[in-house]
Amino acid sequence: MTFITEQYARNAAAVSDGGAAVRDDGGVDGGYEFLDAGDGRRLERFGGVVVDRPAPSAIEPRRDPAAWTAADLVFARGRGWSGSAPADPWTIELDGLTFELRATESGQVGLFPEQAPNWSWLRDRAATPAGDEPLLNLFGYTGAATLALAGAGRAVAHVDGSRPAVAWARRNASLSGLADRPIRWLVDDADAFVAREVRRGRRYRGVILDPPSYGHGAGGRSWRLDERLVPLLRECVSLTGGSPELVLLTAHTPGFGASRLRDELAAVLRRPTRDVDAAELSLDARSGARLALGAFARWPAQRADHER
Repeated sequence: MTFITEQYARNAAAVSDGGAAVRDDGGVDGGYEFLDAGDGRRLERFGGVVVDRPAPSAIEPRRDPAAWTAADLVFARGRGWSGSAPADPWTIELDGLTFELRATESGQVGLFPEQAPNWSWLRDRAATPAGDEPLLNLFGYTGAATLALAGAGRAVAHVDGSRPAVAWARRNASLSGLADRPIRWLVDDADAFVAREVRRGRRYRGVILDPPSYGHGAGGRSWRLDERLVPLLRECVSLTGGSPELVLLTAHTPGFGASRLRDELAAVLRRPTRDVDAAELSLDARSGARLALGAFARWPAQRADHER
């Protein structure tokens, strides 16, 4: 497999009180290249495979129409995948980790490159542990955040409600040389798991959450971000004894932009909003196109950290 080394724009840690991102150009090592976006779609190179798939936020015209003819895999809603690339999984290297990718029925490939700045932030925060308790990664999916923390030497509880996703994350740990790290791999409903841990009096040093917009929880109950985010955040913070080493909250749901995530997290932590960093998650393409892909909020903010 040939890996492509490219630069792509990354969000910086600090933002204004209004939630606008301050961005810098940071390199991510080989494996991923964002080529173009537009007309409701995105074009990316994952290792040696060029993928064309939907992107609702790509409302502008395509910047580089000729580039789209190179697509090896194309996903269309209602029709699934087509193209010349093999159906077997493939691997890429990104940000010091190795990931197995595959074309899933949902149109995903198992990796969210816009999260790379958050992986770097987690590594930096985890490098100086404030205690022996593990960190908790909820909705952990295929494990990128978990592996970033484990690679920094931290113990992690990785929780996801999908057994195949947890198995996929464990394969990524093996591919990245991290299979022997202290990671608890847990197939569980996030709400149910957190509630049990609170009852048991368990403690965690920090929490990472990347919740979906909606889904089904334990017992088939419906789960909606707008109803469950704040209660879940409160319980997560209680697991840290009210004094977390770090909290990373990301969302990909309309109406949950950087300002809202910052405000919700600051309120639960009982901190001023200026003590929480927040920005949009986005990627800049080689063509000049820019794609918005959600938002994040992080505690502690750079300013708050300096004052502690």
